[in-house]
Amino acid sequence: MSQPTPSRENKMGTMPINPLLLQMAIPIMLSMLVQALYNVVDSMFVAKLSEDALNAVSLAFPVQNLMISVAVGTGVGINSFLSKSLGEKKHAQANAAAENGLFLALCSSLVFFLFGLTCSRLFFTIQTDVPAIVDYGENYLSVITMLSFGLFFQITMERLLQSTGRSLLSMATQGFGAIINIILDPILIFGLFGLPRLEVLGAALATVFSQISASILALYLNLHKNHDIRLNFRGFRPSGDIIRNIYSVGVPSIAMSSIGSIMVFGFNRILLAFTTTATAVFGVYFKLQSFIFMPVFGLNNAVVPIVAYNYGARRPDRILHTIKLSILYAMGIMLAGFLLFQFAAPQLMSLFEAEEEISGQLVELGVTALRTISFSFLLAGFCIVSSSVYQALGHGMFSLIVSAIRQLVVLLPVAYLLAQTRGLSAVWWSFPIAELFSALLSAFFLYRAYRHEIAPMNALK
Repeated sequence: MSQPTPSRENKMGTMPINPLLLQMAIPIMLSMLVQALYNVVDSMFVAKLSEDALNAVSLAFPVQNLMISVAVGTGVGINSFLSKSLGEKKHAQANAAAENGLFLALCSSLVFFLFGLTCSRLFFTIQTDVPAIVDYGENYLSVITMLSFGLFFQITMERLLQSTGRSLLSMATQGFGAIINIILDPILIFGLFGLPRLEVLGAALATVFSQISASILALYLNLHKNHDIRLNFRGFRPSGDIIRNIYSVGVPSIAMSSIGSIMVFGFNRILLAFTTTATAVFGVYFKLQSFIFMPVFGLNNAVVPIVAYNYGARRPDRILHTIKLSILYAMGIMLAGFLLFQFAAPQLMSLFEAEEEISGQLVELGVTALRTISFSFLLAGFCIVSSSVYQALGHGMFSLIVSAIRQLVVLLPVAYLLAQTRGLSAVWWSFPIAELFSALLSAFFLYRAYRHEIAPMNALK
């Protein structure tokens, strides 16, 4: 069946870069800030139950992050391939990329359903022998994994909107899901309005229900508002070539993000040698830092389609302008985050006070952690944007190498050595040390990408 061809070029090839970048990035950044807010609110409510409840959610983070990594990594591959296809005016190929991407979302959710069914309790028993943490954790993890189809379809369909420059619609779906989660959290956790008190299980149910609701809205918007692609699954067959193209960029991105799950799991094991409160602090840090990193990740979601589109259209000047502006914006955001963590750490940690007898220790340990780790923010913005540029140019492996060296080769070994020689307060310095290595390697790969992909396009003019 023939596909309609748009009568004019997509704005990613014509609109001035700065307003284009801001127009595409700001809605995503705002929606991701709302997502960060509901992640923080989720932990704030759970913390009111007990430190064990907060620890359970914190220790579940590696699996939760792994699911998000698979969904977002696959989405990056879809984003890059679909935007490049549009830039090359291959509209049928763009449609096929979208359909195969949704098929991959279904397959991913089935894999995590099986994990949740068989491994939820085991995941906690290999980390701790505290019965309350294991029970809370099993309840939370089994729900978010076995009902993960909402997460996978939501993220995939949001990437379809972003790939065609419709960031405002993507913001609507993310914000819709986040608001539902924020509303349902206290109702289901504490049993308000006559509903049963579900505690940590309620937090998990609020999360998956919000994801399913957002995915339904995202599907509607793609079917009725996204005119650059057309979804038609009649007679659909998975395409090996398209899936390989998606995963050529997506798998390194998945692996890169999944390394974060390994790092968190290993870091938690190092912290558990000191106190369970330290792992709660680490979990709180990840919730709070999302306020800083989410806007930069939102910026990245705009950078990838713009760079990929103009790479397909052979417009190096637009690519370079996008890279320079995005690095400046990212570093500005991270500087603001550094200042916030330096001067407001006690107030931030006090939001997560749990049981009265341990809350003081949680805040004290947390202030040291936030102020120390935030020194890594000063370099992180450059590293994150560089990673998105590699992905857009089809070099996802560069991002994987940088991430692996930062988190596995530098961060975890340095954290272990500091734990053995300097104590808990020194462990947090492993983050700034690792970020320095990451920045040096990112600069090298960015220069290499420029020499091999961008500069040759100038010679063809």
